[in-house]
Amino acid sequence: MPSQLPIPFAEIRARAYELWDRNHRPEGSEITFWLLAERELRAERAAQEPIDPDPMISDRDSAAEGPSRK
Repeated sequence: MPSQLPIPFAEIRARAYELWDRNHRPEGSEITFWLLAERELRAERAAQEPIDPDPMISDRDSAAEGPSRK
């Protein structure tokens, strides 16, 4: 699993505020919206990460083709 860069505090704060505001600003839910904001931002970043092909598959395919001739 690739390590993710930390999400900036200001970005989490802004997302948490948006979520809180969208949910009619309930009192006493700061932690809930903060954690939800972090989860959403991490999921968005994970979805944007490129998927590395399996090196075993590409090595096996290359071996099946035999030596290349140029």
